[in-house]
Formats: sequence, structure tokens, C-alpha cells
Amino acid sequence: MENLDLTDLALLKLLQENSNYTTKEIAARVNLSATPVYERLRKLEKEGYIKKYVALLDAEKLGRELIVFCNITLKQHTKAIGNKFVTDIIALQEVTECYNISGDYDFILKVLVKNMKDYQDFVINSLGSVENIGSAHSTFVIGTIKHTNNVPL
Repeated sequence: MENLDLTDLALLKLLQENSNYTTKEIAARVNLSATPVYERLRKLEKEGYIKKYVALLDAEKLGRELIVFCNITLKQHTKAIGNKFVTDIIALQEVTECYNISGDYDFILKVLVKNMKDYQDFVINSLGSVENIGSAHSTFVIGTIKHTNNVPL
């Protein structure tokens, strides 16, 4: 973070707002010409501050109306078992986020599915095929208050 100046932070904020801005549009917003903006963006990409550019899709419009947070506890804790669990979870398309956490559970998964029937199918057939799960506790989202992918700058 110490390598970033106010202009770099402004560029990152603009890209979080809309990664579809052209270099020319960004340059106008930060009062620079396009060339230095282009060079700064390439530098931010090279240094890993910008990981990739993506389109954020509307899950509801695409039929994924149910969001579930699933807390997982493993039966055993070894490096091989943990690595196998991670590999298996990454392969499940319904799991959009997975975090290794502290506390009563080992992992928390964010799962997007169409409805409760699809979640039941996911638990039985997909999650049920993942080895070494001791317990799974599901929390169903009834309403989204705030959702952002922005990193506070």
C-alpha cells in the first residue's frame, strides 16, 4: 500500500466502480492524459493490485435466487485431508466462495442455487460426495442488505 499514491488509489476506486471505463474516460476523471493512466494501470496489474477484470452477473436474474452460507467441520485435520477437501470444494460450481475460518467451524461456503430443492440436491449429491465432512450447518439468506466486491481504499 505504501507504493501507491493518491492517483493510484483514485484509479483503483474508479475501476472498482466500473472496470469498463476506457483509459480515456479514467484519464478525464483523474485529470491526466491517457498515456500516464495507461502506464499506471499496467503497473498496478503487474504488481498484482489489479488481479483481473470481470463482469458481475445478477444471480437472481440467472435463476440463482437462494444464497446459503454453509459452515463445515471436518472429521480429521491433516494436510492431505485439508488439501483434498479444498480441491473437491473448488470443483463445485454452486460454491462461489470458500473461506478457511477459526472458531467452531473449519470452513464457510457461500452457495448459490435456484431454490431449496436444488440446495437439498447439492447437499446430498455434491457436498455428500466430499470426503471427511463431519458436520454441515446451513444458514439461509432471507434478504441482502449490502453486497459489494469493493476493497476499502
